[in-house]
Parts: sequence; structure tokens; C-alpha cells
Amino acid sequence: MKNKILFVIYLLFGLMFINAGLNKFFNYIPVPEDLPESVMKMFMAMMEITWLMPLIATFEIIGGVLFIIPRFRALGAMVLVPIMTGIIIHQLTLGFGLFPIPAVMALILVWAIIENREKYLPMIK
Repeated sequence: MKNKILFVIYLLFGLMFINAGLNKFFNYIPVPEDLPESVMKMFMAMMEITWLMPLIATFEIIGGVLFIIPRFRALGAMVLVPIMTGIIIHQLTLGFGLFPIPAVMALILVWAIIENREKYLPMIK
């Protein structure tokens, strides 16, 4: 039962990143009108660097797909760590009331890393 629950959680987690990556390519989720000016400035600055958003989107999609597949979950977690770190830093510095969602997602990512810790040990030795 525990494995089925964890798989559903990991599946939803991976799908959230796949959705976020696809949205960066196809812009199907509308941007809220009431975003703070500091957040809009940050997004506009990131859009000025033309290769940055496609790069982030590609890694979100690849990481999300790898995270869903149990055999490659450890690799997917490592791909998503820098992206999740950026999300957390963004929420802490420019946050606008949505911090619980990235916090829960970060906890899921940490949980997956801890569960797959034996796969990371060769990198440390």
C-alpha cells in the first residue's frame, strides 16, 4: 500500500514539472494579473535571456519524466534539485503567498532523494 501511495505522489510531482515545462513552451496557463511588480520585473529579465526559459523548460520536462519512472527516479531527482532550489529561493525572496506549495514539493523531492540514497553513495566515495 505504501508503494502505491508513494507512486501516486511521485507521479503527481513529476506531472507538475512536466506541466510547468510544457507551459514555458506553449503558454497555455494565463499569467495572473495581480502579480507584484518585483515578480514581473524578474520574469521580464529572465525572458530577455532568450535561451534561459527553453533550457529550464527542457530540464523540467526531462526531470519530471525521469522522476515518474521508478528506475530513473534518483536521476530525475538530481535533475530537478537545481530547479527546485531556484523555486524555493524565488519564493523566499519575492514570495507572494504561495510558499506552502513549493515547500511541500521540496519535501517530496528530499523524500525521494533519501529513499534512493544508496544510488548516490558511489558519487560520494
